[in-house]
Amino acid sequence: MSGAETFGFTDADLAARPTVYAPGTFAGQVVLVSGGAGGIGRATAWLLARLGAHVIVSGRSEEKIAGLVAAMAEQGLTCSGHVVDIRDPEGVAAFFDRIFATHGRLDLVVNSAGGQFPQAAIDFSVKGWNAVINTNLNGTWFMMQAAARKWRDAGQPGSIVNIVVVTTHGLYGVAHTIAARSGVIGLSRAVAVEWAPLGIRVNCVAPGAIETEGWKVYTPQVRAAYPMTNPMMRAGDAWDIAEASVYLGGPAGKFITGELLTVDGGGQLWGETWTTGKPDYFNGPGGADAGDGGSTGTGAGGAGRKSAEASAARPDGGEEP
Repeated sequence: MSGAETFGFTDADLAARPTVYAPGTFAGQVVLVSGGAGGIGRATAWLLARLGAHVIVSGRSEEKIAGLVAAMAEQGLTCSGHVVDIRDPEGVAAFFDRIFATHGRLDLVVNSAGGQFPQAAIDFSVKGWNAVINTNLNGTWFMMQAAARKWRDAGQPGSIVNIVVVTTHGLYGVAHTIAARSGVIGLSRAVAVEWAPLGIRVNCVAPGAIETEGWKVYTPQVRAAYPMTNPMMRAGDAWDIAEASVYLGGPAGKFITGELLTVDGGGQLWGETWTTGKPDYFNGPGGADAGDGGSTGTGAGGAGRKSAEASAARPDGGEEP
């Protein structure tokens, strides 16, 4: 799965990786994966396509999207891609109009787009805060609402799966995304009830330490600490999140709505994740933080330790807004 400076899965890996789901599970269906060219989104797109769906991927990098579409075509899978900025509500609405005009239906939306940067909350700038909230909360909401409106107007049922982070315990140094993703979880629970009469299910998946290409920006010392953030003492992978998303979004989850499925190896019960390095204060008298050894990646695969404002709208773990 990983080697020297190589993390996550290649397209060849994703084309052949075993799955618990039967071929044809999504035959004849149309699904949308935002952030579909990045780590978790890419794995989810591959899984859904292999299960028979026509997969629509959206993101901000035309080059990455084109590469994914071509790789799937080589495997005989159907996939199309579109450049979309989820922070633009008018652009999002127009995007859903095109989907329904082209395909006449949409069965599942997986909101995998997102971005954040590690920084102490006290040092957030207004620009940095707004960048994360606009992408992770507002952008996700624009996608949810646009999908629900199209399903309502077409008289069709639908399903939404939002990729969030573990917000209740142990993730520090990304308070802006905790706020944004908590909002998404709350929204999902609220509209799961409001939209039930429309036949729309809404659920969330919260990843823990998941290996994607985003890990390459960390030092070997930091990466070595990742398995110690959960009692299973190992990291998960993007396929774990893809299969969880398919479970909630597909026929296996037909009686599930308003739920949050945490996929973190039990980390929310036991571990801690310091994306900015664990302060000496928490090591007790005379304690010292082992460099970055007390930190790990964020829920969707990690974000680079770079300039806060420069990285504010960058992908997290390969996902793109």
